Amino acid sequence: ARGVACEGPAPGLPGPGSAAGGGRGQSGGPMEQREGPGIGPGSGEALAALAAFGKLLLSLAPVYVAGRLGLSLGFVLLGLALYAGWRAARRAKERSLRAARRLLQDEERHVSAAAAGLCLSARELPAWVSFPDVEKAEWLNKILAQAWPFFGQYMEKLLVENIAPMIRASNTHLQTFAFTKVDMGEKPLRVMGVNVHTGQNKKQILLDLTISYVGDVHIDVEVKKFFCKAGVKGMQLHGVLRVILEPLIGDMPIVGALTMFFIRRPTLDINWTGMTNLLDIPGLSSLSDSMIMDSIAAFLVLPNRLLVPLVPNLHDVAQLRSPLPRGIVRVHLREARDLQSKDKYVKGLIEGKSDPYALVRVGTQVFTSQVIDESLNPAWNETYEFVVHEVPGQELEVETRVGGADPCPVPPQWFPLQDSGRGQLHLRLEWLTLLSDASKLEQVLQRNRGISSKPEAPSAAILVVYLDRAQELPLKKPGKEPNPMVQLSVQDVTRESRVVYNTSSPVWDDAFRFFLQDPANQDIDIQVKDDTRQTSLGSLSVRLSRLLSAEDLTLDQWFQLENSGPGSRIYMKLVMRILFLDAPEVCNTPQPCAPGQLDGETSTFAGSSVDMPPRPSRASPDAQFGTESVIRIHLLEAENLIAKDNFMGGMIRGKSDPYAKVRLGGQSFRSHVVKEELSPRWNEVYEVVVNEIPGQEVEFEIYDKDIDKDDFLGRWVGTRIKLGRGKNQTGWLPLEDVKSGRLHVRLECLAPTPNSAELEQVLMVNSLTQTQRSAELSSALLSVFLDRAADLPVMGGPGLSAFTGSPATPQTATSTSEPIWDEGFSFLVKRPHVESLELQVKDEGGQGLGSLSLPLTQLLAAETLTLDRWFPLSRAGPGSQVLLRVQLGVSHPAGGGGIPVPPHNAAPSLLRSNSELVEGPLGQLQLTVWYHMDERKLVVIVHSCRKLRASSKDIPDPYVSLILLPDKNRVTKRKTTVRKRTLNPEFNERFEWELPPEEATRRRLEACVKNSVSFMSREKEPLGKVHLDLSQMDLAQVKAQWPCQTAPRGGSCSAPGDSG
Repeated sequence: ARGVACEGPAPGLPGPGSAAGGGRGQSGGPMEQREGPGIGPGSGEALAALAAFGKLLLSLAPVYVAGRLGLSLGFVLLGLALYAGWRAARRAKERSLRAARRLLQDEERHVSAAAAGLCLSARELPAWVSFPDVEKAEWLNKILAQAWPFFGQYMEKLLVENIAPMIRASNTHLQTFAFTKVDMGEKPLRVMGVNVHTGQNKKQILLDLTISYVGDVHIDVEVKKFFCKAGVKGMQLHGVLRVILEPLIGDMPIVGALTMFFIRRPTLDINWTGMTNLLDIPGLSSLSDSMIMDSIAAFLVLPNRLLVPLVPNLHDVAQLRSPLPRGIVRVHLREARDLQSKDKYVKGLIEGKSDPYALVRVGTQVFTSQVIDESLNPAWNETYEFVVHEVPGQELEVETRVGGADPCPVPPQWFPLQDSGRGQLHLRLEWLTLLSDASKLEQVLQRNRGISSKPEAPSAAILVVYLDRAQELPLKKPGKEPNPMVQLSVQDVTRESRVVYNTSSPVWDDAFRFFLQDPANQDIDIQVKDDTRQTSLGSLSVRLSRLLSAEDLTLDQWFQLENSGPGSRIYMKLVMRILFLDAPEVCNTPQPCAPGQLDGETSTFAGSSVDMPPRPSRASPDAQFGTESVIRIHLLEAENLIAKDNFMGGMIRGKSDPYAKVRLGGQSFRSHVVKEELSPRWNEVYEVVVNEIPGQEVEFEIYDKDIDKDDFLGRWVGTRIKLGRGKNQTGWLPLEDVKSGRLHVRLECLAPTPNSAELEQVLMVNSLTQTQRSAELSSALLSVFLDRAADLPVMGGPGLSAFTGSPATPQTATSTSEPIWDEGFSFLVKRPHVESLELQVKDEGGQGLGSLSLPLTQLLAAETLTLDRWFPLSRAGPGSQVLLRVQLGVSHPAGGGGIPVPPHNAAPSLLRSNSELVEGPLGQLQLTVWYHMDERKLVVIVHSCRKLRASSKDIPDPYVSLILLPDKNRVTKRKTTVRKRTLNPEFNERFEWELPPEEATRRRLEACVKNSVSFMSREKEPLGKVHLDLSQMDLAQVKAQWPCQTAPRGGSCSAPGDSG
């Protein structure tokens, strides 16, 4: 044998240089051949046999111990049963982990296999397969994969350097606690799909991330004092994480804060090691996972949110962390029928009944019904109320002892039970809208009195308390700051804030919610206490009836604490909302679903009763709708600008051709160019609709117009301008980034008010403010909230196009006959009496699905200038309609600032001609005459005529001709446009004459109302004439008057000095 080995390798054995023989095979000495058996296969087999024998002895050890202790055979069988269950659970987890890893590694192949009818079910597929509006995010997964090792390093530092010392300090028995291994593995978190919800709110970005983590994480811990080791090796986490980027601001980083939460409880599966292997025993496994999920839900499942501010000094942190609910769902748990029998006797030979009860859950809100003994058709007749925070997203889940409710109803209001094979549940669901006024409170209370509800009476309102901060709390121990916390109580419901340590001026930023049965007769009690709950730092009781008379049912103020220090006070915002029932039932017309069908056409998340609310009678805009203001920018003049047009190499200094650029709220404007002027006068006016988003700036830039590239003359950015609603500012602004120059501007913040009585006054003031180079100024702001449409003739994704003068941005919904847009628009309206809102609904291809024309005169006649209802669509299918909230706000100018404002109730002066005293006046002409000292111009506004008398049977086509006497040439002659066939024409037109003030006082104004008889005739039929002696008028005062009119043959009607 040795000779054969020296000559060459035997068949099947490794040759020289191979892995088995190494480089020593060439020597072939006897000593090397003797060492071979020590490392051959025979030795490995012996070790394996020895290990198997050791495991057998170890498995028989419990039997031996039971015999030595004299225990019965039952204990041995119980131990074997527990071991078998633990083994089965471990193998099931390992199979699940392997399957999930295979899916993540080759997602496309498994999706194709499922589509071909192979191994995977629909719920195991990625979200982008089941829902067409969910998009893949492979680019994000590549980023996560690249960054995952560094995330693992961060987690290791966090656990070892921060978490471990906190655990050791928490208990003396854990002083030897340590993380012995922290490895986040090579399998990163994956985003299976991203759903971006558009049109929900213009001031936020809302994302739903379907996340899946199937990780090979390995974390081991050890408590050396007790020789205890435990850990985790492998974990699965699947859920939908909602990410809200809010508020959006006009400054970097654009997003003010990041809010994250799970809409529903995610699914969790953990593979334990060490001592925690015991948690894989059946019963303990589900209990441990449930406890961990409860801990996660305590801060990351609705209504809990994780808020990460991205900018300093972020306002309304508590309202971002706990915004007002979207609505309330009232669940009437009626009864069940045909349930399974779970109580059986004599090994199943005798079938008994069940003792059923129900668990009703929305997010983390859970209610448990009473237990009905021995009944397969239990009747509960209980009512529960749930706060709904997110639509779409949240679901209603009902679990009985023998199954869960299927979200797809069969007969009306009866829901089949899942996972049980039989049984149905009878529910009634009501959607309660939150109203911000108390006008319907009595109606709600009257309806609630007729409801027999248990275990609690139905609520009439909800109270949200935003606990901000406190100041100057007393020191109960000299020299030691308190650890204050707050207890808030409404009747028998008490909530507690977190503890803020070692301060007498704590900041909590917490929010609490209370249901109210009778808001007019309830109080909220506030107790500020030290951390021990024994020492009181102050108290306060607020009657909730105060909110019923407050604006928007809100109190936002400091409250003085009682039984406290002299300066102790607490800042809170109390918000009440009335719970109004829009429709009697949520699921009033349910339709049967095909088996396995995903109801993707009606809800973003299949099976969500909350996501499919009833067809409401009113629109439901957010609280920010209709709060916009109008900023009016008066670009007046500039002075001492830099000369940029130099000649002959700068030897001859010229001037500049300046113009201005104005930017605000995402809009930009450009003035006209003033030729060769270093102190230009523009006198232009611009208007911008703005909301209350912080960080918005007004920016002015001045340029010199050139043939090639315009030269920069300076800028000013309005970071220091803070305008309140109904305020204005006028001043000179120093130009930045240049040596000299300043800009004269005036800013007005117009607060739209629902008061049509002010419209005439606003139109008059706009006429005064109007300049020749600016567009006609707006008199009102139209806010339109498009909620939804119904019964559309769907051909594609329906979109909206709404416009008054300029079209709004269209939005497109998924293909459905009842799209929900939740989209708001704002329009500047110049003349509400003659304008209308035009709305068109189109499909993706641009084909019309219906239209609506709404004259704004309907809004002027409506209460509070608001219409909120369903509007039928024309040129559409039968029953096609759209739900709109349309409100008009009259943009009342701010007072002061040098612009004259007419008196609110200026009484017109009614004069009669002596020659026409018997027959009465020929009509009235409303004029405004004013001298603009800044522009050195005489300004005349022709507003309207009333009660004109026609000289023939035909209704005239009137217009007004103006002449400054004694000149009668064309230079001083002005005339209005012709109004067709009317005796009460509206003009609202402005005319100007450039005159020095002393020259204006020597003139007389002749206003003649004429009838435009025919375009072929130069002679126009006179209807009346008015002469105004300007020397007898105070041109600094602005009054709109109604002088009389007389026919020229009857002489003239001279207005006295007070009839300007």
